[in-house]
Amino acid sequence: MDVTQEIIEACNRDDRKAINRLYEYCFELLMPVCFRYNKNEEDARASYNNGFMKILKGMKKVDEGINFNAWAKRIMVNTLIDEYRKDKKYNTQITKSDNERELDFYSTGHQNDAESNLGYENIMMLVKELPHTTARVFNLYVIDGYSHKEIGEMLEMSEGTSKWHLSTARKQLRERLEDLENRNQRLVI
Repeated sequence: MDVTQEIIEACNRDDRKAINRLYEYCFELLMPVCFRYNKNEEDARASYNNGFMKILKGMKKVDEGINFNAWAKRIMVNTLIDEYRKDKKYNTQITKSDNERELDFYSTGHQNDAESNLGYENIMMLVKELPHTTARVFNLYVIDGYSHKEIGEMLEMSEGTSKWHLSTARKQLRERLEDLENRNQRLVI
């Protein structure tokens, strides 16, 4: 199903059937995004419902010919970031130590063999095990394509802190992937 101008207009008239069809369509499109930013299904569904309400409210502003999927994903990501800001208890500034500056993990865009062989779903499960802010930065940078400057503005942190979180995420993921690979090799032997 594509979201047509007719569906948008029906939703704007509060047509329950059209809203239900849109809800189901957006559920398939946006729940994976919600799962990337939440650690459990209940939180992901709550985030989805909050984002869907914003999508419905914004439907009156949707221009004909707009890429609805991209627009809806943008609304959902912004909703997830707003929720993060609300949940954030305090703002911690993290600076890198001299050793971390020398290593500078975040400047390399290379994947190791374990990362490329493991598969998207498995990597996303490992991302969910990362600390909350570190996982958010990883998702925004790697999956959603935001720059460190944009991430810093969205999450109210410096660019350096965003880079530190990405570096930490990559380092922890690399370690976990290597552990998985070692376990798999032991199973084969």
